[in-house]
Amino acid sequence: MRFPRLVVHNLRTRAMRSVLTALAVAIGIATMVTLGVLTFSLRQSAVAILKTAEADFSVAQKGVADVLSSNVDAGDVAGIAADPDVERAIGVIVVASKLDADHPLFLEIGVQADQMAAYGINIVKGTAYDDAATDQVALGYRVARDLGLDVGGTFTIEDRSYRVVGLYSSSQPIADASAMFPPAALQEAHRQPGLLTMAFVQVREGADIEAVRARIEEANPQLATVRSESDFGRVDRNLVLLTAANAGGIILALVIGTSGVLTTSLLSYYERIREFGTLRAIGWSRGRLLLLVLGEAVSLALLGAVLGLVIGVALSEILTRVGDLEGVFDPEYTTAVFTRALVFAFVVANLGALYPALRAATLSPIKALRHE
Repeated sequence: MRFPRLVVHNLRTRAMRSVLTALAVAIGIATMVTLGVLTFSLRQSAVAILKTAEADFSVAQKGVADVLSSNVDAGDVAGIAADPDVERAIGVIVVASKLDADHPLFLEIGVQADQMAAYGINIVKGTAYDDAATDQVALGYRVARDLGLDVGGTFTIEDRSYRVVGLYSSSQPIADASAMFPPAALQEAHRQPGLLTMAFVQVREGADIEAVRARIEEANPQLATVRSESDFGRVDRNLVLLTAANAGGIILALVIGTSGVLTTSLLSYYERIREFGTLRAIGWSRGRLLLLVLGEAVSLALLGAVLGLVIGVALSEILTRVGDLEGVFDPEYTTAVFTRALVFAFVVANLGALYPALRAATLSPIKALRHE
């Protein structure tokens, strides 16, 4: 019997145990995949808010629970703009509201009309609003399409009605599904006079970006600058918690999967001591016996990986329809998530089966054949 067929035969003769072992691995991988997809997707949504504008870096209040809770004084933004190495500083107010059941996390964005282009906004139909107006709005083309609105229509949110004066597109999908307002009107509507959420800074050509960031933070200790994803946790503690939860989930999944494989491999070892002794007696090398046990474990782990991926994707889709995540959680299935699951299965199989495999490989044939 060829070696691969022998591995399959051994697993089939202990079908129930093999299924339960694969299920233990599948549970671990499903946990890892679901948490990974959830964390990545929510993180990307939060990151998108900080990257909406075409800028070198963004500025927000330091250490807030989430970036939408940030408060930046308009005077601070003016001070940042006065830096000799700053080309422009765009102050923006961002408020998360519930538009309807299909848009439970809808962004209202306030930015001055003459800064919309620098913010990455391109008016594709109609015109920009008047900064002094209190009843005008520009809609992202995606949300306008969803709501069936066009220039001249009426946009209503939280009992407030606005006349649509323009439709726009941007480089960020999250902005295309949002609405733009004159800053003063949005501040008044949400009772935040003079306050902004964040600022987007563009430095002059040739200027040292890190030096500009350092000066801004020194002059404004309550603020933090964000240039890369590694900086995002400075202005959004939820991002840090999401990452920590994902790491904890992976560790938990590793423990579950490894424990399942280890338990099964040990039981199999004690039941098959005479079998291992016979194989050693007829000339099997220690290395081949080691490969047999590890091969069985890896086969079960790969089976569990496939099952776990299916369960993980199904759970992720279910979460899109659960409670506060409905309309907010949009799963993104990246190659990295699936690659990590396969690597995880391989690691779990080897960690769980290594000790029993070594015990089997080092058995004395004579003692093994005497075993009752």
